[in-house]
Amino acid sequence: MIAIFRYNTLMNLYDKNNRFNLANIITFGNIACGIAAMYLIQQNSFTLAIILAWIAGGLDIADGKVARKYGLSNEFGIQLDSFADFLSFVIMPAFLLFYAVRFYAGISGVGELILGIVFVWYIISGLRRLIEFNLKVDAGKVEKYFEGVPTPLGAILLWLVYLAVAYSLISSWLVVAIFVLVIAWSLNSTIRIPHP
Repeated sequence: MIAIFRYNTLMNLYDKNNRFNLANIITFGNIACGIAAMYLIQQNSFTLAIILAWIAGGLDIADGKVARKYGLSNEFGIQLDSFADFLSFVIMPAFLLFYAVRFYAGISGVGELILGIVFVWYIISGLRRLIEFNLKVDAGKVEKYFEGVPTPLGAILLWLVYLAVAYSLISSWLVVAIFVLVIAWSLNSTIRIPHP
């Protein structure tokens, strides 16, 4: 009986219509890493948060490969992947950089408010970028390149700004705000990035 249960459970991992198939479980792992990283960021544990962010990035690559290899791609998985991208590659890196600037540069008052508004704009830009991408996927218009910077690359760019702040290469919240606005613009730009 136990062997039958294990076999059925294992086979469900490869069922395209199972919400908890293998590809989706990997995506849920991505989401869990993003949530845990945001908690760690609020505790000023930036290094551990970044490790979780890179694990989330690896899971983001793995879920797509598994979905294609085992024929697990479906609409639920596409939407789940976009949600994971929004959490791990838009919200979480914005949290990381915002909290890092507060921690390392010690900003408060008007500067903190303006920087907060800039990060809200970044998050809105990232969400718009993901929705636009999903609409193109639904319409079958995905080309061999991304139009606009993909959110994982946007996250990497934010992490580079984080490193510049952490190593005192950038100490002005205003310079950080300018970088963030440029990256936010690039997400929905006409820049073409080759699709892997």
